[in-house]
Amino acid sequence: MFELVQALNDGAEELKRRSPNPISLNAGCELFIAFVTLFPHESDNFAELKKELEQQGRKYAAEAISFRDKIAELALGFIKDDSVILTHSYSRVVLKALLHAHKTKRISVYVTESRPRGFGLKTYEALTAAGIPCTVVLDSAVAYVMDRVDFVLVGSEAVVESGGLINYVGSNQMAIIAKAANKPFYALAESYKFHRLFPLSQYDLPTHNPNILSFATPTARSAGHEGASATAASETSQEGSANKATSSSPTERAMTQEQIAKNPGVDYTRPDLISLVFSDVGILTPEGVSQYLVGMFAG
Repeated sequence: MFELVQALNDGAEELKRRSPNPISLNAGCELFIAFVTLFPHESDNFAELKKELEQQGRKYAAEAISFRDKIAELALGFIKDDSVILTHSYSRVVLKALLHAHKTKRISVYVTESRPRGFGLKTYEALTAAGIPCTVVLDSAVAYVMDRVDFVLVGSEAVVESGGLINYVGSNQMAIIAKAANKPFYALAESYKFHRLFPLSQYDLPTHNPNILSFATPTARSAGHEGASATAASETSQEGSANKATSSSPTERAMTQEQIAKNPGVDYTRPDLISLVFSDVGILTPEGVSQYLVGMFAG
C-alpha cells in the first residue's frame, strides 16, 4: 500500500508540473489519494485492490459528468425571471447554469472581459449564440455596472478549507464591490474542487511566486534610452496633433508577454465576501464547506 500511495503522489506531482494552473488538478488528485488511503476496501490482495480502485475511479468520473447539471438545477431556484446577472471570465459550470435558466426564465448577463486572456469573450459568444442578452464589461468597470445587477455568479478553481474561493484573478475585487453594494455573491463549484488549503492572503496561494508583481530594475542605459524615446515620441505626437484637423482614435496598447507573466492568474476571495456556494453536494454556506471538508477527509 505504501508503494501505491507513493506512486500516486509521484504521478500527481508530475501532472502538476505540466499544468500552468494546477490548483483544481491538485484538489482532484488529493481527493483520489484520500479515497485510497482513508476509506475501507474489501479486496484481499493487491491485484483485487488495483481492480477495485480502477472501477471506483471510472465510476466516479462517470458520475462527475452530471455534477454541473445538479449545480445548475440548484442555482435555478435563486434565479428569478428578468434577473440581471454579473459573471466573471469563463466557467463551464456557470455557463451550464445560465443556459439551464434560459430555458424557463428571462435573464440578461454582464460578463467581464477577463484580461489578459479574454476568457469573458468566450462566455459572451456562447451566451449570445443561445439567445441570451449579454454585454461584455471591462474588468475596470465592475463597480460601474454593479448597481444594475441583481447578483454575481462565478465559477471556481477551488473552494478551500476556510470556505474561501480561488478563481480567475479579478474575482476578489468583484466580491468586495458586491459586498459594498449589498449584492449577493454566489460561487458554483463541483465537490472535487473542494481543496484542503487554508490561505490567509493572496501570497499563500500555491500559484504565487517571487516573480509575480515584482519590479524590474532598469539599467542606467535603458532608463536613459527610454527617457529619450519618450521625449521624441511626445514631440512627434504634438506635431502630428497640430498638423491634423481631425483627431483619430489612439492605437490600443497591449501588455507584453513579460508583463503578463508578472501578474497573477488567480486570486483568493475571503469567505465573509461569499453569500453561498452551490455544489453537487448541496447549497452550502462558506462555513458549511469547512465542515464538509473535515468530514470528507476524516474518513
